[in-house]
Amino acid sequence: MAQSKRAVRPNPDEPTLVAGGARRTIMLALWLTSFIPLMVVAYSLYAYLLPLFDHTRQVRDLPWLQALLVFTALLMAVGGVLIWNVMRALPRPEPAGQAPALERPQAAPGSLDGADGLLHSFSRMLAPIEQQAAALDRYATRLDNAYQELESTNTRLKEFSFKDEVTGLYNRRFFSIRLEEEVSRYRRFNHPVSVVLLDLDAFKLVNDELGHAAGDETLRGMAEILLRHSRGINVICRYGGDEFAVLLVETSKAGARLYADRIRYVLSSYQFAHRRRVTASFGIASLPEDVAPTAVDLIQAADEALYAAKRAGKNRVSVHDDVVVAQPAASRAKVE
Repeated sequence: MAQSKRAVRPNPDEPTLVAGGARRTIMLALWLTSFIPLMVVAYSLYAYLLPLFDHTRQVRDLPWLQALLVFTALLMAVGGVLIWNVMRALPRPEPAGQAPALERPQAAPGSLDGADGLLHSFSRMLAPIEQQAAALDRYATRLDNAYQELESTNTRLKEFSFKDEVTGLYNRRFFSIRLEEEVSRYRRFNHPVSVVLLDLDAFKLVNDELGHAAGDETLRGMAEILLRHSRGINVICRYGGDEFAVLLVETSKAGARLYADRIRYVLSSYQFAHRRRVTASFGIASLPEDVAPTAVDLIQAADEALYAAKRAGKNRVSVHDDVVVAQPAASRAKVE
């Protein structure tokens, strides 16, 4: 009999363990049913409802918002189940006339295992969703990397379409675009602009006697001189063959002539790999001094000045005024 009394006597630590487990479960249920849903609802208000009042904004990630709301509903359901299990596990008040609670069978500490099992099942249910989310993140990362590579490739292709293969300078197409822009800017603001065309003297002999490799090396050396002794805002291009063009922004005719004389002097002392001296002839045309403000007239005036320098003996700088002076002299020569 004494043994039976001892068997039903409760352990004084068991109510503490049960209460502690119930307290943790209730806290977890409160997190699932109140705090986390409030955070999700707040984000939904910001990302979905706010654009309805501000038409300049767009609804962002609507499928993800719907998934978050469904996920929140699941969390609230799990929290409700946890609270229900805790309420069932807690001792109830004894009705009058029944035996004291200490003599009744006590709830075993394992009565909360159902809630733990539910949490474990919920965790197993979330595992595939987390794996799919991770796979989607990896897929989005690959797409982003592919998009960046495509943009980089397009940039390189666009750059290559405007670059000369031998010298690395801009080509004639890019020069024409920039010349049109600067002439338009001159029409609006009356800022001076000049064009310098230069042609290597006797370049055909370098190709014929030393080979095309030496010719390409000569062109690259000329490009290096132009880049080294030009301002960053100037546009330098290989105009065609052994002819180069330089667009001098914010430069008058006098400044363009100083620039061409400096390039001619540097070229005369430049040491090429083939050890042969190379010279060039220069033609200059400027706005507003020389021609009407059109790109075609400006480049044609510079070309005429270049051929005037060639006819005058090469290795010299000519401006458009020299062409105007030479034309009456040629007319008089024909009459005589």
